[in-house]
Amino acid sequence: MILKSMVYRKEKKQEGYPFQLPLLQSLKSLHFQKSVTILVGENGTGKSTLLEAIADQAGSVQINRSEKENDSIKKLAKQLKLTWSVKTKKGFFLNAEDFVSFVRRAAEMKETALQELANIKVEYKDKSAYAKSLASLPHNRTLAELKDLYNDGLEFRSHGERFLDFFQSRFRPNGLYILDEPEVPLSPMKQLSFISMLKEMEKQNAQFLIATHSPILMAYPGAEIISLDSLPPAPTSYEELEHVQITKNFLESPERFLRHL
Repeated sequence: MILKSMVYRKEKKQEGYPFQLPLLQSLKSLHFQKSVTILVGENGTGKSTLLEAIADQAGSVQINRSEKENDSIKKLAKQLKLTWSVKTKKGFFLNAEDFVSFVRRAAEMKETALQELANIKVEYKDKSAYAKSLASLPHNRTLAELKDLYNDGLEFRSHGERFLDFFQSRFRPNGLYILDEPEVPLSPMKQLSFISMLKEMEKQNAQFLIATHSPILMAYPGAEIISLDSLPPAPTSYEELEHVQITKNFLESPERFLRHL
């Protein structure tokens, strides 16, 4: 494993969010023994909060997150001690809800670069080719980098396809990938494609920490599943998960659930 464990060194007299969460009242440590660790729990248990804090302490690239948004998380991150087998800067933290904003920002960067090149063409029409080339250089570099990563642009794909394309383009071997609800933009079929992608990345020594509500992703072969509904958090089996049991029972007899609503 790249990241071996996390220890929560709780300071005294911590008040307010996120320290009032029952999870943080009981949490002492987590050990990551598999390439894929899946955190499950009801809304509000603190899955996202914990993943963000781990990512902050690990120094992970945080896709489309600002420093201001992370203020409350940084207080928690400072109290986490991470143990590594090999410290890595490869990988990233991604909350699927932030992905739409990221795609929009990438499209705006492309549009801005194109507009600047058009302006330079007019403003530098009477200047040397060298001067025009020098002025155009940063904007051409932006376009080249975007094309290298995302071809014609993520904005021209469906939401699920964008997510898979983005993830594939940013993957590097030996990276730590911390993902918060990656199933959000993905249909059930695309979730299976995502699992296939993770399996290929696992062969290249990638490690994944994933918070999810998806019974499909929870079924990842060989993953360690940790329930945050248990206090303190504890490993559990796929078959014991409430998400799985409710989904299975609903699919077998949806009318039994819906008639009481």
